[in-house]
Amino acid sequence: MFQTVEFPIWLVVLVALLAAISTLDRILVPSVRWFFRRRMERVVARINLRLQRPIEPFKLARRHDMIQRLIYDPKVAEAIQEHAEAKGIPENVAFEAAHRYAREIVPSFSATAYFGFAIKITRWFSRSFYRVRLGYSDEESIAQIAPTATVVFVMNHRSNMDYFLVTYLAAERSALSYAVGEWARVWPLQGFLRFMGAYFIRRKSHNLLYRRVLGRYVQMATEAGVAQAVFPEGGLSLSGKVGPPKLGILSYVISGFHGDDGRDVVFVPIALNYDRVLEDRVLIEAATTGSRKFGFSFFKMLGFVLRQFRFFLTGRFHRFGYAAVSFGQPLSLREFAAEVPKATHDELTKTVGREMMKRVREVVPVLPVPLVALILTRSTKPLSREQIEAQMGEIIQGLKEIGAHVHIPRENISYATDVGLRILLLRQFIREASGTFTITEDSKEFTAYYAASIEHLVDGELVI
Repeated sequence: MFQTVEFPIWLVVLVALLAAISTLDRILVPSVRWFFRRRMERVVARINLRLQRPIEPFKLARRHDMIQRLIYDPKVAEAIQEHAEAKGIPENVAFEAAHRYAREIVPSFSATAYFGFAIKITRWFSRSFYRVRLGYSDEESIAQIAPTATVVFVMNHRSNMDYFLVTYLAAERSALSYAVGEWARVWPLQGFLRFMGAYFIRRKSHNLLYRRVLGRYVQMATEAGVAQAVFPEGGLSLSGKVGPPKLGILSYVISGFHGDDGRDVVFVPIALNYDRVLEDRVLIEAATTGSRKFGFSFFKMLGFVLRQFRFFLTGRFHRFGYAAVSFGQPLSLREFAAEVPKATHDELTKTVGREMMKRVREVVPVLPVPLVALILTRSTKPLSREQIEAQMGEIIQGLKEIGAHVHIPRENISYATDVGLRILLLRQFIREASGTFTITEDSKEFTAYYAASIEHLVDGELVI
């Protein structure tokens, strides 16, 4: 009984390690989690005091708990059973597939990350590359949105900068939850976007179980009052125009709407426009080839940023002109549905989609580069600077008469003309000869791309 027993050193180390892990798991980790949870709750309480729409508890739930809640939801359980029967597979296999989809979709929002460094990063990044302007904003109508309503921001999709701009400019309104495509599922962007509350979606997936899980998550977030931001076009605009809506996310939101029995859902249109779209060459090439197979490359983005930083150090950096965001007239789903009481779910979704994209088109900001590009694209002969300025003045006057938002730098049309011409000349899209300006032969598609962003306002074509 009292004899010496020898153990190898590795076994002693292993036992000690297991004991330490057990101690951490049972005693220290819960205390640490409680400490950080309490700290986060205090941070959220302070943030909610300054937000127009406070962060909902649903958004703050632990990711693991949210995944469990989603996969054990009765509607998801029903979808799992139907999938298993349709595919002739065991129900536990279908359950594992649903669990995998839920882990892929559900974000891990961090209020500290979002309002700590994410907002600062988006502000710095936006203002480093653009002169950012808030265009038209229907503040009176937005202020009248019921505090209990779920707000869904509906936006046109010009650039991946859209996420940065809207996050920055909506920072005083609420913490937005974005639907992000598969392009962003790369390190380290994926983790950053998850902390910002973004959920990832497979835009072209035809897997019914996946779409049922995704749809239920969107509905649960909507029912809980989480402010969301969606791009109904389904991808970046290849032509520069505001495209027709693809109704996937909107359909999920509307199908979970319970009329007078639940929260109202209020859609707020947001329109974005740029003097320069960072991805314009990639988008125009995709439009030419007819293929949307372009992906995000972190290293290419890093190379671009470093190149611009080198220009800054050598005194050759110029910001890319103006970027503007406008907030349009909100649409209450409860009121809108009451006007068409006999409409089916599909009919209501299509009608809401068309109406929202129409409202987005109405408030697209008009900027110097699109204006100059439009004038030169429609001209059959070279134009002098004075002729361009005169035509710009006429167009601006007409746009103001229909209530369009036109951003005129310094309220000076002459200066706006110079801004538009300078950027197009720097990018070699136009050339100057004998005091006149023309589009270079190999740049017609670029000037047409920028002109297309405002053509519908100039021509009065607002309906999609």
